[in-house]
Formats: sequence, structure tokens, C-alpha cells
Amino acid sequence: MEKAKISAYQLFTLILLFEFGSALVLPLASEAKQDAWLAILIAMAGGFCLFFIHYALYRYYPDLPPTEYMQILLGSVLGKILAFFFVLYFVYVAAGILRAFGEMLVTVAYPATPIFIINALFILVIVYMVDKGIEVISRTSEVLFVAMFLLLLSGFILMMISGIIHIENLKPVLEEGLSPIIKTAFTETLYFPFGQIIVFAIIFPYVKEREKVKRAGLWAMGMSGLILALFAAGNISALGVDLTSHAQFPLLATIQSIEVAGFLERLDIYFILFVIITGFVKISIFFYVALLSVSHLFHVKHPSRLAYPMGIVVLLVSMAMASNYTEYTQEWTTVFSPYVDASFQVIIPIFLLIIAFFRNRKKAG
Repeated sequence: MEKAKISAYQLFTLILLFEFGSALVLPLASEAKQDAWLAILIAMAGGFCLFFIHYALYRYYPDLPPTEYMQILLGSVLGKILAFFFVLYFVYVAAGILRAFGEMLVTVAYPATPIFIINALFILVIVYMVDKGIEVISRTSEVLFVAMFLLLLSGFILMMISGIIHIENLKPVLEEGLSPIIKTAFTETLYFPFGQIIVFAIIFPYVKEREKVKRAGLWAMGMSGLILALFAAGNISALGVDLTSHAQFPLLATIQSIEVAGFLERLDIYFILFVIITGFVKISIFFYVALLSVSHLFHVKHPSRLAYPMGIVVLLVSMAMASNYTEYTQEWTTVFSPYVDASFQVIIPIFLLIIAFFRNRKKAG
């Protein structure tokens, strides 16, 4: 895994599918009501800023992962402590996403199956792929990207021709002004999904065409933001604000309301495929980054040996983090996102970039 190389296009597909992740199927920016699509676009602009922070650090240390340059910037002891906290963060987020996707599949498709079984099967496939390294993950993402593109395109066409889209549900625009939209964008939607781009700081050094990293990243984030905004607007247009904000999975409710020519209906399979493809990619990347960070931190020569033990840890954490889905979502939105995500995605990277700027300016001088 250490000597792997991926192309800029593979980076693009990884980021795009990663950003879709659970953001496509869970309620996004629901506090902004009918202006949710606008909050997503504003959060995307903030996501660009965070991407530039990670890209600037990558330019300073193009051959080092964050776990290594943290030790250069903060000293060996403090750098290792911070790197260890990042490992815990990546493991917890991987477990949280695994729990979310497990809950979705149990709710929608497998109500009689214990969530532990669903999560165990999910993580087993992910561990097997991660064990093969970033090149295999990247090649898989290329194939899944084509499948996802066809699913999104056909799903959107079906929404349009079924007549469920009612643009008037998006009015009035800016009913309560810009402030609640900006608040939603920068207290919720920035961290999920756009701030999670932090994981790619560890993957950037594996890209062959270094000059294309910035372009691939910005294009992927821009496209994902636009598509997420489009589907958020589509959900509100189809369901109305009240139903969208109260639906556990708004996209599922929208898909279930599609009916074409009196026979094409109950297209829940679309939702299940969205869940499996995006969940698979997102958990794989978080898991891979956690695995790689541990191997860098503790100087493990063969990181793949840690894959199965770490898979068990992620599985157990996913089961222990909450007793039910409601408790899980409350903990994530009230505690984890505003405090933990804000620290790891925004505050610490900015702090590291400031130190890197002054240290490298001294060298240049």
C-alpha cells in the first residue's frame, strides 16, 4: 500500500462518490427549509476553502501524510499525540457511517435481519478491499462512478417525467433572509459532507499527476455540491418542506412517490443501490485512512495485517455508539458535528497551516 499510485481521474471519482456518501440519502440542510439547496451551495463554497487549506499543506509536504508532518510542525511528542487523536476520529467516523448505512438497510430492505449481521457483512467486504490497497479502491471507484452516474441520471429523468416535481414548493426563496441559511450552511452542512474532505490529505501523496490534484479535487467537490443541491431541491419540490424535514430518508420518500405510465413504481431498489454504492466507498476511504494513519504512527511495515483487527474495532464501535437510530442522530448533530468535526476539520488544519507557513518562510529566508 505504501508504494501505490493513483491517477488524478481516480482521485476525482473517489472524492465525488465520497462526498455523495450518506449526504445523498440523509436529510441535508433541513433547517434551511425550502432554501436547503442554497445552504448546500454556500457550504460547498466553505468546503472549497477547507480543500485549499489541505492542498496548501500538501504543497508544503508533498511526500508526507498528515501524521508525519504534524510531528515536523509540532514536535515529535505533541505531533504523535495529535496524530493519534486523528486516528480515533477516523475510526469513530467510519463506525458512525457504518451504523447509519446499516440502519438504512435494515429500515428499507431487511427489517427482520439484525443490524449486527448487516454491519458485519458490510465491513467484511470493505476490509477485504482495503487490504488490497488504495489502487484497488481507486479502480473500484472508477467502475462504481459509471454506475452511480447512470443511476442519478435515470433517477432524475424519472422524477421529471412522473410529474411529482412542483417548483412552487421551493417558494418563497429567502423567506427568513440569508442568516438562517448561512447558519445552517456553516454549523451543519459544511462539516457534513464537505469538511470530511480532510481524509484526502492522506491520499494526495499517492496521486501520480501532482499538478492535477487541485483541479481534480475542486471539480469533484463542485460537481458533488451541485448534484446534492439539485436533489435537495428535487426532494422539496416533490414532497414539500414539512414532509422533507420530517422524513427519515427524504430521497427514499421521493423515489417511492415516482409513478410512470401506471406500472413503473416502487423503485426502492434505486435507494438501496445509492446506499450500497456510496456507503461502500465512504466507509472504505475512512477505514483506509485510519489504517494508514495507524501504520505511519506506529511504524508498521505491513499495514494490511492491521486491516481485520481494525475492522472488528470499527464494527464493535458502530454497535456500541448508540442504542437506536434516533439516539445516534441526536448525538451526531448536537455533540459530534459542532464540536469534534469543527475541531478536526477546520480549527486544527488552519492551525497547522499557519505554523507551516511561518516555518517554511524562515527556511526560504
